[in-house]
Amino acid sequence: MLKPEKGLTVDGFTLGDQLHEGGFATIWAVTHPLYRSALIMKVPKILDGDDGPTIVGFETEQMIMPRLSGPHVPRIVAEGGFDTMPYIVQEAIPGQSLQARFDKGPWALSDLIETAARVADALAALHAQGVAHLDIKPANLLMRETGEVVLIDFGLSRHRDLPDLLEEEFRIPMGTYPYIAPEQVLQTRGDPRSDIFALGALLYEMATGKAPFGMPSKMKQLKKRLWLDPVPPRFLRPDLPEWLQEIILRALEVDPEKRYQTAAQLRFDLAHPGQVVLTARGRKLRPDGWLTIWRRRRKMRGLTRLGATWAKADVPILLVAVDLSPEGEALHDLLLTWVRRMLTHQPESRVALVNVIRTALLGIDTGTDAQGQNVHVSRLVALKHWAAGLELPEAQLTFQILENSDAAQAILDHAGQVGADHILMGARGHSTTRRYLGSVSAKVVAEASASVTVIRAPG
Repeated sequence: MLKPEKGLTVDGFTLGDQLHEGGFATIWAVTHPLYRSALIMKVPKILDGDDGPTIVGFETEQMIMPRLSGPHVPRIVAEGGFDTMPYIVQEAIPGQSLQARFDKGPWALSDLIETAARVADALAALHAQGVAHLDIKPANLLMRETGEVVLIDFGLSRHRDLPDLLEEEFRIPMGTYPYIAPEQVLQTRGDPRSDIFALGALLYEMATGKAPFGMPSKMKQLKKRLWLDPVPPRFLRPDLPEWLQEIILRALEVDPEKRYQTAAQLRFDLAHPGQVVLTARGRKLRPDGWLTIWRRRRKMRGLTRLGATWAKADVPILLVAVDLSPEGEALHDLLLTWVRRMLTHQPESRVALVNVIRTALLGIDTGTDAQGQNVHVSRLVALKHWAAGLELPEAQLTFQILENSDAAQAILDHAGQVGADHILMGARGHSTTRRYLGSVSAKVVAEASASVTVIRAPG
């Protein structure tokens, strides 16, 4: 797999200067003979270690961004797969993100209202297209010269009509901790009201110069927002009007049902302060006392879920475990035949393809293979190459590379997470590994809650 560097040409795009390096991706200026406008290329940082979150997040962006339109999202020009070099090329939007302005402290009231209204407009447009962003923060907000706020970085997003790769693979809260909503802490993804909570956190920071819940870095700190209300903004900045505090604290309600239900509603209140109905939220001047906090914490103890998520399509899910090792090659064509056969009976089925990297097993499957390639990436490329024979549309397929020392348990766990209705897998012939460690297929058959079909190569 190619690595990005200045002067490299990929699919006609020539890389110029590196514009930015983040934790998960690098951004490059690029040119192409067919395009006159300024372009940038985003390339995920694939290292030699555990790159699962980076890879799945980038795949999520590649699935969602081409389906979006309008001035509030970047225009996508081209994409590249992991077989050569993964990338997304999009229009270059001049200027910096809003992070630089947030770093300067509290905003003037007029600037605050105007900018927050534009962010609300962007969220309303995004939600209307069936997408929850789920990582709204100053660094992910750009401003066009025409005034529209542009949302970027969709690696944690959820599309209403597409499989949620992140929910299927990772069981930890995902988001930027100072802005993440309580339901995201409890691992509920896909509720657009999570973005409204994040907008409330932005509003609070714009008004006071401080994040409403500080800058947590640990899960224990993150969970406090389930019961700990932020200090009232007017306690920190007495000149703020009650109506604005009402809007901010309503957006920051723990229970999504008590927040604004749409970004358009919040936008309307910002534009019509005289019509904002004041409650105790807007008049509050002091932080909560210890007894109030204790009672709220006791009430929230044991809470495991908040919010809602878009219902998954009521279609069968066929999980196919593909063995990409040399020993599994004999089953590849037969496995394809069986998948096609099953799809003739239920053609609308979603096919979840998985391969397992067996970690800490006899010293095999470390971060890189014998050729120095990232194992996760090489397996993903091989899995997609195998799936090309199915000729299925992108929205009907998902690809997951699982990591576990117990391959059978990895398949069982994933089948439970995605709600698989049927598991299809191959069984190898006799081998020393199988003799001493047991049969993967036998364990899956014995313990799976779904029906299981196991196939063998003839002879």
